[in-house]
Amino acid sequence: MRVLALAILAMSAVSAAGPARAQTYDPNFPVCLHVYGPNTNHYECHFATLAQCAASASGRAAQCLLNPYFAQAHAEPPLRHYRRHRHL
Repeated sequence: MRVLALAILAMSAVSAAGPARAQTYDPNFPVCLHVYGPNTNHYECHFATLAQCAASASGRAAQCLLNPYFAQAHAEPPLRHYRRHRHL
């Protein structure tokens, strides 16, 4: 009887859990909107520019930030300064 009760309890706990979000940041977009409040705290990463994000954040408890996991981001190569030597 205990085994049956534990099995039912385990199945109800698993079915009551909501779907898990796989990833906080979407790596396909460079800008995210962090929405926060008493009942919510999530990221919306579907903006191409900070201006688009700022328009969505206007009047809301939210702030825009750059996506640290943007897949197409690339670092600029360091500038190389070459010295030219005079040949005498």
